[in-house]
Amino acid sequence: MKQFPILFSFMIIASLLGACSHVNEDKEITEPAAPVPADEVTLTIDQYNIAGIKLGKVETRNLASIIKVNGTLDVPPQNVVSISAPMGGFIRSAGLLPGQLVKKGQVMAIVENADFIDIQQDYLESVNRMEFLELELRRQEELRREEINAAKTLQQVNSEYKMMRAKINGLEQKLLLIGINKSALNSGKIVRTSNLHSPITGYVTESNVNRGKYVNPTDILFQLTDKTHLHLALDVFEKDLATIKVGQPIKFALANEIDFTRQAKVFLIGKAKGTDGMIPVHCHIASVNDADLLPGLYVKAWIETSDNEVASLPSEAIVQSDGKDFIFIREDTSQNRTRFKMMLVGKGLENEGFTAVTLPQDFNLLQKAVVIKGAYTLLSALKNVEE
Repeated sequence: MKQFPILFSFMIIASLLGACSHVNEDKEITEPAAPVPADEVTLTIDQYNIAGIKLGKVETRNLASIIKVNGTLDVPPQNVVSISAPMGGFIRSAGLLPGQLVKKGQVMAIVENADFIDIQQDYLESVNRMEFLELELRRQEELRREEINAAKTLQQVNSEYKMMRAKINGLEQKLLLIGINKSALNSGKIVRTSNLHSPITGYVTESNVNRGKYVNPTDILFQLTDKTHLHLALDVFEKDLATIKVGQPIKFALANEIDFTRQAKVFLIGKAKGTDGMIPVHCHIASVNDADLLPGLYVKAWIETSDNEVASLPSEAIVQSDGKDFIFIREDTSQNRTRFKMMLVGKGLENEGFTAVTLPQDFNLLQKAVVIKGAYTLLSALKNVEE
């Protein structure tokens, strides 16, 4: 029982007892007071206001049976990209900050390596050699048609031409790998740096570079995450798996949130247990563009397993006494006093601050006013009056 309602109840009881004990000594009491039922309590207007009583009606609501689970925000493997420098080198640009958004094709780092110069030089020399061999091959073919040269000479030139073509193709792939444009290189301009471009649009989740740092080809410089397919990865006990189906609604909240207002739906149920004995359940999120949702964040979720229209009240309207559940209803208001009666009810499913209740058959949903705030104060007053 909360201390705050108890303090109000003590104030109410004190005023009740004071009113009952204040008797005019000059006036003789000739009739005994009418007995007060053990399940009723009456408040004056002042007592009613002090107690902060709030009235409401029994509502018919959809209360779903839920399974409470935990999990994380996750993305598919294809939406996570690790970026490295294929040939290594020195970083000549400042790093990006984790959480920063980068667009596809954006320059993420500038890498400097002396080997880049050798590759470009070798490529330009090979292209020039290729031009010579192409002309020489045509000349030897013409001579061979006139049977002036030997067939062996033509074969040697043709072989060298094909080898040079293969070498140029290989060098072009290296240029693509390190990010150097061969079109610009054909103008004769050789550079010692290359740019690392982002292959996707996403957020930086890992940054391991700083200016002047030497990196190896195996070093991960950046990790990018595309939030497009962000989803929930929930851990479910095996005993609860039979009640979960694809398409079931999910309500979830971040670890620091109270209200479960975010929504998702089950789209994939795992078929094998993890090392912790839990089975993964993956869920599509209704709003993946929410800026607060980031991969790796912990979440708490409710999996709704059934949906029923039931009579319900705010959970704080239901009080417990002697192991039973009760509500207070307003009976009548007369002579600046309000009378409340305690009624036995059955307590059912609880969800999102509301609880299903089973009411007497003669209970009128439209006419009966129920105490939805201050019920514990009335219970305290009732108990103290009995004592």
